[in-house]
Amino acid sequence: QVQLVESGGGLVQTGGSLRLSCAHSGRALSDAATGWFRRVPGKEREFVATITRSGDRSYYAESVKGRFTISRDNAKTTVYLQMNSLKPEDTAVYYCAARYGIYSDAEDEYDYWGQGTQVTVSS
Repeated sequence: QVQLVESGGGLVQTGGSLRLSCAHSGRALSDAATGWFRRVPGKEREFVATITRSGDRSYYAESVKGRFTISRDNAKTTVYLQMNSLKPEDTAVYYCAARYGIYSDAEDEYDYWGQGTQVTVSS
């Protein structure tokens, strides 16, 4: 069984930074492509970023490209999302997800999800 636990969310002012962490346990993280998604109340969950199993490639939603960076440390079984230049529209619950296959930006292709962590960006 795989468990994902996010942390690092909080309240930050516009232009500030946060780093989210996703601690992975169970099946080897190095076998899993991982992604970050987010949900604003009343809207569908949307793709934010994904990274390959080895960490050699990453992909981003246009809305966060150049501001967010996804990374992973397979030895520490942790995936990170560094968020810089935050905007009020980044306010959402952020979810970490894992799949034992190729990386993907499609929510329904992920098998395991964390419980989410709230990020609030004040204007």
